[in-house]
Amino acid sequence: MSEPSEAAVTGVALFDLDGVLVRGDTFTRLLRRHLSQSPWRTALVVPVTPLLAVRPLRPAAARMIMRLALLGFDAPRFRARAQAFGRDLAVDGGVAIPEAVATLRRHAGAGDRVVVVTACEHDLARAVLDGLGLGEVELISSRLSWGRFGVGRGSLHNYGSRKPRQLAAYGIEPPWEHAYSDSLADLPMLAAANQAILVNPAGRVAWRAQRALGGRLRIVHW
Repeated sequence: MSEPSEAAVTGVALFDLDGVLVRGDTFTRLLRRHLSQSPWRTALVVPVTPLLAVRPLRPAAARMIMRLALLGFDAPRFRARAQAFGRDLAVDGGVAIPEAVATLRRHAGAGDRVVVVTACEHDLARAVLDGLGLGEVELISSRLSWGRFGVGRGSLHNYGSRKPRQLAAYGIEPPWEHAYSDSLADLPMLAAANQAILVNPAGRVAWRAQRALGGRLRIVHW
């Protein structure tokens, strides 16, 4: 299993995980499975879920749902649950996006430094990559901090503008050669790429990305 190193950077190719290498939101899948097996935690979460429809409240609501869903967990218990779920998810034939995995392998075979940069939690993302046969691919991800009753303060959400900052912390400075994402939240990462690749975008997403990135943007449908 490989983690980011501070080696000299040449030919860097960055890949988001959710929506690029795999379909859907991996961490949300985990929480849904977990809640389906825990009626009392589900009862705590249900009153909060309508707030997800209110855009200004969505981030706070998502954090609250995560904390309620993982109430009573600690790091070892969550890690075991995440690793088992990630391994199972990786062998689900409908989850991986074969063209994306093949593209990642081509970059690695060409000698590029390949890094998966994701908002997904670390243990879960690592298990999915291992299950896809990408155990040597570097990973920069979100990390949960644990307290007495579950997820505590100090968690790192590797999202949006946080991604370039995390890359810099591992010695990966812009510009990077390639960046693959499906989300406008990743515009900070895409904007620092010589070649920005938007994966399977809806029409409005593609239009907004084109306005922001111009001729450096390439759109692929996998």
